[in-house]
Amino acid sequence: MGIRDRAVSHKGDHQRLPFMKHYGDISKLNGADLAPVDIITFGSPCQDMSVAGKRNGLDGARSSLFYEAIRVVKEMREKTDGKYPRYIVWENVPGAFSSNKGEDFKAVLESVCSIKTADFIVPGPPGGKWNNAGQIMAEGFSVAWRVLDAQFWGVPREEDVSTLSQILQRGVPEKYCLSQKACQGILKRASARGKQLPEMLKLALERQARSA
Repeated sequence: MGIRDRAVSHKGDHQRLPFMKHYGDISKLNGADLAPVDIITFGSPCQDMSVAGKRNGLDGARSSLFYEAIRVVKEMREKTDGKYPRYIVWENVPGAFSSNKGEDFKAVLESVCSIKTADFIVPGPPGGKWNNAGQIMAEGFSVAWRVLDAQFWGVPREEDVSTLSQILQRGVPEKYCLSQKACQGILKRASARGKQLPEMLKLALERQARSA
């Protein structure tokens, strides 16, 4: 199943995944009209929650598409008497934990829980900061989250290592590159939080932050 949101265009899907069905704009989609499925996965646009963006949060024009996916899930479950989908998977950036001082991730958890139990209340994280892994165990359902990032996977095997020259792409449109202001912001936030950036990343950010 392919559900296209308003912020992303998947022009290459037919080449890489020719069997995928496209259903168009998710904001115009009714989950009750879809064939029931066991799992619905979605990765709402992350720009409004990423530390590299303006951090408009979950209510930003792009990241708010999260709520459209939740609506589709609820519509399908209502049509199937709560049988489908059995699971949902939401993927996003680690910045979702800190967006709007953690309130956005709290809203994500409450929205997911509301699929099963209306007006479910999720307490804020102890100490005001969400852990990289956690879970909610409730009556009839459970929710779990975990950061799956390259920096948490340990040292790669030698045969899995790629050189930077193998993956660099030339002539990338400027809109896909971090701006000078974005790089300055990343460095400023890392310094304020006392976070040590990888040396090569720090040098690259500093160089871009100084560019005219």
